[in-house]
Amino acid sequence: MEYGFSKDVALSYEDTLDKVTEELKKEGFGVLTEIDVKDTLKNKIDVDFKKYKILGACNPTLAHKALQAEENIGLMLPCNVVVYEKDDKSVLSIFAPTLMKNVISNESINSIADEVNVKLHRVFDNV
Repeated sequence: MEYGFSKDVALSYEDTLDKVTEELKKEGFGVLTEIDVKDTLKNKIDVDFKKYKILGACNPTLAHKALQAEENIGLMLPCNVVVYEKDDKSVLSIFAPTLMKNVISNESINSIADEVNVKLHRVFDNV
């Protein structure tokens, strides 16, 4: 995946959500938003969909640094983490923060994106 990293997880969907939230906390991230795509699609357009959640993760210290360096970086925040079911497995996908370097020409943002990338890869590796 060019815009993120993804893997199958040997845990149930619910356990994967719990584990990823726990690992995000260890790296200083909180989950600001949680979008239950399955429920939203059912409620809004009466479509049945698989279990699929989008977590909006934020590390306040790094977000503050990024906002000081580039006010409009908020357009790319928070970091999205996705957990869903596929073929009786759980899948974890995380947005690649280093993509910001392709969009924004700002050396300060580059170093912050690299730092976020390291932290999110640790989360990914530990789930």
